[in-house]
Amino acid sequence: MKDFLHNTWKHRAHVVMALPVFLVLFFIMYVPMTGLIMAFKKFDFKLGLYGSPWNGLENFKILMASKATFIQMTENTLLYYVIFTALGTLLNVVLAIAIDQCVFKRCAKTMQTLMIIPVFISYAAVQFIVYAFISTDTGILNKTFGMTTRFYSTASVWPVLLTIVKIWKDTGYGSVLYMSVLAGIDSELYEAADIDGANKWQSIWHITLPSLIPMVTVMLLLSVGSVMKSDTGLFYQVTRNSGILYDKTQVIDSYILNAIFKNSNFGFTAATSLFQSVVGLLLMLFANGMVRKIEPENALF
Repeated sequence: MKDFLHNTWKHRAHVVMALPVFLVLFFIMYVPMTGLIMAFKKFDFKLGLYGSPWNGLENFKILMASKATFIQMTENTLLYYVIFTALGTLLNVVLAIAIDQCVFKRCAKTMQTLMIIPVFISYAAVQFIVYAFISTDTGILNKTFGMTTRFYSTASVWPVLLTIVKIWKDTGYGSVLYMSVLAGIDSELYEAADIDGANKWQSIWHITLPSLIPMVTVMLLLSVGSVMKSDTGLFYQVTRNSGILYDKTQVIDSYILNAIFKNSNFGFTAATSLFQSVVGLLLMLFANGMVRKIEPENALF
């Protein structure tokens, strides 16, 4: 304790500088975590969070009660996570390499700026853009190709539609991190490859891609923690919460939002969120352990 106090006083300037950030993290990120006890209570507005009676694991039993619904939305959540992560990572890397290798640097910068713009558009606005394309009577797709497809009542097409919307919105921004890695690659490596007779594709395969692997690994490990979470705006607003599409579009997050609006059972929603977080944490620890065994330098911890 004496050493701790001495070290703190010695670096008091740094402590004072870090104090505002620590307080923000503490009050915004950690204090609200006391609300997790709601998952084990029968929440009553009149009694408040701490006065509501305990009900053990009853909220979790409600979550598991409808096995068909629980299994369906869990499958959808995992399916979309795999599709979005795999395809998103691939396109992020490809886009970053394409912009980095572009000969016309000014054109590359312009393309980069244009591709980042969609991330700043909220899903509340995106739903109207999507509707303009796929509405039955006035949709661009139906008008252009002479179709009469009722997209908002045809569940089978939505995995493709949601994937397109997700990729359009996030790919440009997601490539920025990989471009920062590419900017740090020593140009002498490419010069040495040119001297050895390597063409552009061989340089990318043997220099560029290996340099991106650590960042790809870190991003995948971080995303594993959110494997049970989904973008509520995408699945709730873009689909317009159409009940007929639930078989293909309802994920755990949209299910929670619907539950709040229908019965305001906050104990149940807290239990569902806690379930998501615990599963994500366990999967991230497992994935990090596997990476640490294979390539310790790429592990998070």
